[in-house]
Amino acid sequence: MNYLIYIEHAAENLQFFLWHKDYTKRFDFLSENDRKFAPVWTAEQAEAKALAMKDNPAPMKSISAETAAIFKGTDFAAPKATVVEVAKGNPFNTPPMTPDNGERDSLAPAEYPWSDSGSTLRSGFKVSHDKKAAGAFDAADIKLQPFTVQPFREEISRIITTYIADGAPRQLNLSSKERAALLHALAITTHPTAFRQVIHTVEWTLRHQAHQNFIRWTICNGNRPRVIFARGLGVGGIIGGIVAAILIVLSNAGRGWRVLSAIGFMIGIATLIAAWKGMCVVLHGMHHRHLRPWELFAEDDDASSVMEMKKGSFDSFGASNSYEDQPWIAKYDKRNVIRKVFDREVWIQEPALRQIQDTIFLQALLGSVILSAICVGIFVAFPKGNFY
Repeated sequence: MNYLIYIEHAAENLQFFLWHKDYTKRFDFLSENDRKFAPVWTAEQAEAKALAMKDNPAPMKSISAETAAIFKGTDFAAPKATVVEVAKGNPFNTPPMTPDNGERDSLAPAEYPWSDSGSTLRSGFKVSHDKKAAGAFDAADIKLQPFTVQPFREEISRIITTYIADGAPRQLNLSSKERAALLHALAITTHPTAFRQVIHTVEWTLRHQAHQNFIRWTICNGNRPRVIFARGLGVGGIIGGIVAAILIVLSNAGRGWRVLSAIGFMIGIATLIAAWKGMCVVLHGMHHRHLRPWELFAEDDDASSVMEMKKGSFDSFGASNSYEDQPWIAKYDKRNVIRKVFDREVWIQEPALRQIQDTIFLQALLGSVILSAICVGIFVAFPKGNFY
């Protein structure tokens, strides 16, 4: 999850996937009478709805008269039917708040959606999500009102406002057609099969993109400054081998002495190949890796805040996955480059990861032997210089 939040920036896919798995299990435990209110959304229904949406696209959204005047006479000019009059004034002003008749719960912040007992949603939070879900249905031009007696209808409204609607805090990367098809399905049923197409897209992204990128990321046992430092050492080793070979060629030493330059070539090439994969051979020799930036300052931060952050990342509902305000970012930026190169290390516990790194290291050694033999062979072919 840390990788998806801090590196991939797509934690919402896994959060939604885990929620759907849990939601399916909870739905299966419902009684037969409750499940009758939420019929199965079949593949045939989904295809028929997709064809209907293709034949009858959603109407154009209305625009204000001021916007129409700007685009008047251009290719972007809207038909007159789509122009509506809006109230004058600053469009960025916050609209007046609806009177709450003394119900303070309607002003409860989104961070605290549950009641004090933890068993029910706050009334204001429920109304807020219902309104946002209704807005998402209106944006998709869905006239049918969802059945409130269906099981988990309130939870589905929260899912729509958290993952599906435009501008949602954890909005999934869905096309407009996928979003509209899902909203049409959710307007009819709360059955888990309504998410069939979307969950297929999310799972494919996790398996074929995020997981593969995660494996490549875990192979890197050093941070970026350490990897750049290792690349510099590799280049320095190759340059040292070249200099040594040139000096021996220019001397009156025999050709056999030129093989000594292979030491610099092998060390430099092996280090460079491993660094190209994101590995530092020194750390690999100890089976160590650098601590991630968010792990470095975990001990300095309050333990309760760290646990709350970890718990929130696995929570299906909540705010966006933004981490720019976390304290470790400013602390890590203040560290100098030398300190980052020699950051704290930890032993790699996963045997499979150590095996992958061993394979890469052996490949780097094999490549360095072959390339070093070629380089040494080239220098051996030169005649002696006899300059000293």
